[in-house]
Amino acid sequence: MKVQKPLVSVLFPVYNGEVYLEEAIHSILDQNYDNFEIIIINDGSIDDSSAVIQNFSDSRIRFYENRTNQGLAFTLNRAINLSKGDYLARQDQDDISLPERFE
Repeated sequence: MKVQKPLVSVLFPVYNGEVYLEEAIHSILDQNYDNFEIIIINDGSIDDSSAVIQNFSDSRIRFYENRTNQGLAFTLNRAINLSKGDYLARQDQDDISLPERFE
């Protein structure tokens, strides 16, 4: 089976976001349109953000970690460099996306 190239890459930086993170990730995974990847980069969080992210087992999630906090600009640039989609979308750790967002 040929793996489909994602049309949309969701840039999802995280820093100490465990409180809202699960709901934010679910809101992306529950999109009506499903040809996307989520590039989640944990930017040196000192809370349980990493554990929350690792509880997901969806093949559309690509998870990376910065060893130390590098800041939003660095983390977004890293995510852009890792992206495979034709279009970029941003999702903050405390955002909720409606199911029609990518559609």
